[in-house]
Amino acid sequence: MKRSSKIKTGILIAITAVLLVFSLFPLFYMVIQSLMPWDQVDKSMVLSHPTMKSYQYLLGSGNSSDAFMWVRSLLNSLIVSVPTAVVSVLVGLCVGYSVTKLHFRGKKIIYESLLFQMFFPGVILLVPRYILIKPLANHYLGMILPLCISTWAIFMYINYFTTLPNELFEAAKIDGLGEFGIILKIAMPMTKSVTTIVFLSMFMARWNELMWDMLVAPDIKMQTLNVLISTQFRTMGNFPGPMYAASVLLTLPIIIMFLCASKHFKEGISFMLK
Repeated sequence: MKRSSKIKTGILIAITAVLLVFSLFPLFYMVIQSLMPWDQVDKSMVLSHPTMKSYQYLLGSGNSSDAFMWVRSLLNSLIVSVPTAVVSVLVGLCVGYSVTKLHFRGKKIIYESLLFQMFFPGVILLVPRYILIKPLANHYLGMILPLCISTWAIFMYINYFTTLPNELFEAAKIDGLGEFGIILKIAMPMTKSVTTIVFLSMFMARWNELMWDMLVAPDIKMQTLNVLISTQFRTMGNFPGPMYAASVLLTLPIIIMFLCASKHFKEGISFMLK
């Protein structure tokens, strides 16, 4: 029995290792090619003479005709992604607490309406959303407002708050805390793991958004890094090195945020799998 269990464990470890290699290889390839001399990009996997020329091209010390546009697009991505994730967390936290811990008329209708909305794919709302937000085209608000409320984020908080005892919040009310005080001093600290999952997921979704940004912000000065990479790919087809470097810059913030919040992220994943 022990030998068979060891064999099974070894097989699972081997399968996991293979899957890990396959999942990480594109990232590894992207980083290696971004450091390659331009005449060796996509021709070799051996990094014999690493160079930062592709990054210098993007960040302003190369021969780019408009090098600052890459820095500007990176800043645009941060400017729209961070507020979107923060507002999603705040809205999800407040709505989740209200639906589960407050008593008011129409609560069931609100809950069922949120549930009903999840059955519609987002692309159906693309045109109506654009018509409503058209006056804010080529503006940061137009890029943030339509995507800052997430039904998924709300349900994440609803599911978490249902696991918390009502007595905890009733005791806080007896101590003199109001509803906003309870949210800030009790609910928010207790939902760190869920908040981490929601923030990272919403940040990543907004960071990788392409269709909405191309539609509502066609001005090159307002383009995010994701859009700029897609629009510059044809014009820079003969210089793939900078495209790999831009892809690394696109991936880097998500990796850094995940590493910084890995502890709470693991706790949130454990809750989701319960």
